[in-house]
Amino acid sequence: MTFKNPDQQTIANYLHEAKTIAVVGLSNNPDRTSYRIAEILQQKGYRIIPVNPVVEGEILGEKVYDRLQDIPEHIDIVDIFRRSEFLPAIAQDFLETDAKVFWAQLGIENEEAAEILQSAGRNDIVMDRCIKIELGKI
Repeated sequence: MTFKNPDQQTIANYLHEAKTIAVVGLSNNPDRTSYRIAEILQQKGYRIIPVNPVVEGEILGEKVYDRLQDIPEHIDIVDIFRRSEFLPAIAQDFLETDAKVFWAQLGIENEEAAEILQSAGRNDIVMDRCIKIELGKI
């Protein structure tokens, strides 16, 4: 099976409905893409929740969590800034949450991760798309 992203309207709906976005791999370095995009998401009104086991404290004023499963509130989108080979493990973590959309940033995709999610009945998946670019389309 080959993964195919949802249509543009579905992606726009994900972004319209979302309020909380967990950012996996969010860096505390303002020069990193993950930091800049998370900052833009905040400016657009989203609540971001940083997920990074090597950073303690806060990033962009929000408490950093080691794992998705540690987040004590509902997550609408999980936006991933990790290399493609890490996606299957993140997909497994995702399944242990109530998060709605699994989103891998531009240049990041993994067929095995899509199969893990789809086999569990979780079909709200976007890969190899930049959330900032997609926001600009709506």
